[in-house]
Amino acid sequence: CAILSPAFKVREFSVTDATPFPISLLWNTEAEDTEGVHEVFSRNHAAPFSKVLTFYRKGPFELEAFYSDPNGVPYPESKIGKYVIQNVAAQKDGEKSKVKVKVRVNTHGIFSVSTASMVEPVKSEESEDVGVETEVESQDQRPTENTSDKNIQQENSEAGTQSQVQTDGQQTSQSPPSSEPPSEENKIPDVKTNEKKGDQPPEAKKPKIKVKNVELPIEANLVWQLGKDLLNMYIETEGKMIMQDKLEKERNEAKNAVEEYVYEFRDKLSGPYEKFVCEKDLQGFSALLTETEGWLYEEGEDEAKQVYVDKLEDLKKLGTPIEMRYQEAEERPKLLEELGHRLQYYATIAGEFRNKDEKYIHIDEMEMMKVEKCVSEVVEWMNNAVSAQAKKSLDQDPAVHSSEIKAKLQELNNVCEPVVTQPKPKVDSPKEENPLNERSDYKTEDMGEDDKNSEMPQQNGECHPSDQNTISMDLD
Repeated sequence: CAILSPAFKVREFSVTDATPFPISLLWNTEAEDTEGVHEVFSRNHAAPFSKVLTFYRKGPFELEAFYSDPNGVPYPESKIGKYVIQNVAAQKDGEKSKVKVKVRVNTHGIFSVSTASMVEPVKSEESEDVGVETEVESQDQRPTENTSDKNIQQENSEAGTQSQVQTDGQQTSQSPPSSEPPSEENKIPDVKTNEKKGDQPPEAKKPKIKVKNVELPIEANLVWQLGKDLLNMYIETEGKMIMQDKLEKERNEAKNAVEEYVYEFRDKLSGPYEKFVCEKDLQGFSALLTETEGWLYEEGEDEAKQVYVDKLEDLKKLGTPIEMRYQEAEERPKLLEELGHRLQYYATIAGEFRNKDEKYIHIDEMEMMKVEKCVSEVVEWMNNAVSAQAKKSLDQDPAVHSSEIKAKLQELNNVCEPVVTQPKPKVDSPKEENPLNERSDYKTEDMGEDDKNSEMPQQNGECHPSDQNTISMDLD
């Protein structure tokens, strides 16, 4: 509340994540059979954080990461993993190559060797562009084999390090003041030396040495990480388990579908479906449903999915016709009634047209004859369908289906509706002249003629010119 309130002033503060356990790196030296160790991240070091370590090697080498204080780590193993820097080769002159290794602790406190690169010198003339990083060390300044690892430890020590340290979005250098003599640019010029140099002929220009960074592959073998083969095996096993669960779910759904169909249809056979199946078929179908129910809880309790699907299809072969008869008996009367209403509606309009009703007198006679013909044909079809259906019992398949009635109703509407809904043509009424407009025009014309013989009065208080002769004024 104090931070949000304008009445209080608070100090600025920041929260920085820290590494709870110190982490060190271990490597083998080339010159001597010894090991080099360096603590790259101390306890409570800021995180996320990255550091760049420099090594001089002629071939691939291995780095081992571990927690510096095994007793302070709440894990049974203090080792983190081993990282092999591959494809490291000596320079063309046989000297060791400069290898930069970037180590990092991410936001979650996980250590990793993120990248590694080898610095290769590329000779070029001074006239070329200098957009590439130049190497300032000469051959005599390059560390020898006996002192390479000592230089690494000195570079990465806390007192004096050449490791480039960077955080997310920021990079800082923790290099101490160099003990080497200052370069020619930083020296104070000596008068005598300059005079001697002036007498000597100019030296030949030395070619600058450019460098390029070559990315190196890193093979990581983490202690708490599964191997690729074992990980792939687990992934494959997981996929098999997922597929097995899916098949088991589908099998249970197929079994439940058979069970639901048995219970639902048996209840309807003694209810609404009873009139739509003959006595013989009713007894046989009821016996089959009872048999299927017993099979589900005995022999068919643990069958494959396809067995249940086939069993359901056998039941539907007998049950679907009964269900269809019931649905047709429910829908057919409603559709026939709707069809009869539409026929009566169009027949009434045709009769009014014959009686010269003003509402339909604008319709063409040929169009109305099409309506009458269609109505007559549909009436005949409907009478035949009703007559044929009357001869059928409820336990027999219907003579006319509801889909046929819907199609006939749609045909009737498509033919008749566009004709009977034709709008009357609009009759343009003659425009009436406005007497007021004529009167105003007349007045305007009169005023125009008067204006030809008269002049408009003057503005700003001046009198009309015709009045000037009648007004006399005494002048002093």
